[in-house]
Amino acid sequence: MRARRTSAPHDTDTIAAVATAPGAGGVGIVRVSGPRAEQIGAAIANRALQPRRVHVVEFRDEHGNTIDSGLALLFRAPRSFTGEDVLELQAHGSPVVLALLLARCIALGARPARAGEFSERAFLNGRLDLAQAEAVADLVASSSEAQARAAVRSLAGEFSRHVQALLARLVALRVEVEADIDFSDEALDLAGAQRVGAALTRLAGDIDTTLVQTRRGQRLRDGLHAVIIGAPNAGKSTLLNALAGSDRAIVTAIPGTTRDLLRETIALDGVVLTLVDTAGLRDTADPIEAEGVRRARAELEHADLALLLRDASAPVSDPPLPPACARIVVHTKIDATHESPRSAVDADGHEAIWLSARNGAGMALLRDALRRHAGGDAASEGTFSARARHVDALERVAAHLAAAIEQWQGAAGSELVAEDLRAAQRALGEITGDYTPDDLLGAIFSTFCIGK
Repeated sequence: MRARRTSAPHDTDTIAAVATAPGAGGVGIVRVSGPRAEQIGAAIANRALQPRRVHVVEFRDEHGNTIDSGLALLFRAPRSFTGEDVLELQAHGSPVVLALLLARCIALGARPARAGEFSERAFLNGRLDLAQAEAVADLVASSSEAQARAAVRSLAGEFSRHVQALLARLVALRVEVEADIDFSDEALDLAGAQRVGAALTRLAGDIDTTLVQTRRGQRLRDGLHAVIIGAPNAGKSTLLNALAGSDRAIVTAIPGTTRDLLRETIALDGVVLTLVDTAGLRDTADPIEAEGVRRARAELEHADLALLLRDASAPVSDPPLPPACARIVVHTKIDATHESPRSAVDADGHEAIWLSARNGAGMALLRDALRRHAGGDAASEGTFSARARHVDALERVAAHLAAAIEQWQGAAGSELVAEDLRAAQRALGEITGDYTPDDLLGAIFSTFCIGK
């Protein structure tokens, strides 16, 4: 496991990259980080640069010729984004000009930065934790106001502070349980054991709440994966076409028309949804249709949400769903039954919507529900940006805490409880980078832009 560095490593090499290149007429930035940044800036600007001051200069090549005129800024370690000396050259956004500036920086001793290397150095030097560093990439990649706001909250440390508070409580519990092991002659009395058990239960509950919030943040970042299922002729393809706003799926009155999975990506107020139309779920002797049914069931296994369609004009029994799969029950074809569009909670506790995809009645209710499940409703105003690895880490924390509670309540040895708490602490620490394998860091930062 990699231990995070807390001071700037002045023995590192110097890196350079085009940080932003909006094109001709805009402003482009070449960023340099490392011990040679100040020297490189002085050579290109043909003058010494004062830290944290804006200099209007002419950028010079090795022969003293002007490459461009622009702004030069120097930030000395550790008061910079990376925690190292950082130089920013703001020039006109011509790709040719920016390429010349980058080449000049490299000729003066820098090397081209790897994808995400600036953010990686900020993490290694203690300027950002891992969740905040990931939020930099999420902010750059955001395609909606909701995504951008969530990324800004994570970048500001909202998610990290919450995780660190949970981590502090977990460590305190570890200390108490391990003290019970080390000082067995002063073992916890009944009241002390009950207090530890209650604290474990409260922590597990807060982890579960955080997991719900983190899944919402992941859906907001990655989009909602919703699978449309139901019996043949329940209106699945018609619903997909209505949500997509185009005739993406073939619609006929013949049962079994849809044989394969059909995917469509749509955006609702900037919230991305991937909708999957599937074959009608039924027993069939047709080998092609049977394969479509098999693929539909497989798609359900990793869906965020199932849209379970019921034909209001000819109700049939529902196909079985994975128990953990969230669902919205959609009663279709109310134009045939002359019902009014509405939403309610059904007898099984699931959200239910009555609509007609053919004439659009009730579609607004479904869009609102999809937006809410994707994390894009008003209740998501406090949502932070999150990733699949964060969800995975919290799921492991929850599992270890559940095991610890069971063992503590069952009067198992404190050693077993302590081991589960240690594993939970390590999993929780992975979120902010307190415990992070080197190969995971490489995978994370390789997805960033070159200049970030």
